[in-house]
Amino acid sequence: MVDFLYNIDVQVFYFINRTLANPVTDSVMPFITELNHWKIFYVIMWLYMMISGGRRGRVAGILVLFLVLITDQVSSNLVKHLIERARPCSVLPNVHLLVGCTGSFSFPSSHAVNNFAGAVFFSHFYPRYTAAFYTAAILMALSRVFCGVHYPSDILGGMMIGIILGFLFIKAWELINKKIKLI
Repeated sequence: MVDFLYNIDVQVFYFINRTLANPVTDSVMPFITELNHWKIFYVIMWLYMMISGGRRGRVAGILVLFLVLITDQVSSNLVKHLIERARPCSVLPNVHLLVGCTGSFSFPSSHAVNNFAGAVFFSHFYPRYTAAFYTAAILMALSRVFCGVHYPSDILGGMMIGIILGFLFIKAWELINKKIKLI
């Protein structure tokens, strides 16, 4: 059964990574996947929340720092080391590799974990933008397969872990907020 599921994972990986590859995705997906391209945007949005977002924005701005710290540690330093799955670019032939192939483990995609947890979190504070938050998370996650560094199951697993951690974080925040009434 495990071999059957792995074969499906590999086939879907090649479909996305090679069959769907084209000049547009070859230029857009590496840009999307590279976190350094987003740092200025993240800093500007964070500053905007802290300065112009009122109490709700300041609370969300502070909480998101803790959320990313938690989700990144869970995915990168806990789950990846428990699973120890090699990246497709390290083990599969003919991968259409658009970015560097690191030696770190593949499951789960930390990009997916962090972005889906963020989508859950920001959708709680700013429900009007829920579709945008999840669209961004999906694009970021898919970019990892297009770039050749994650299997689709790494993305699905990261998505599930991120959503669960995001909901748990929100529930913890709601319990704390009931006691201290920040917003």
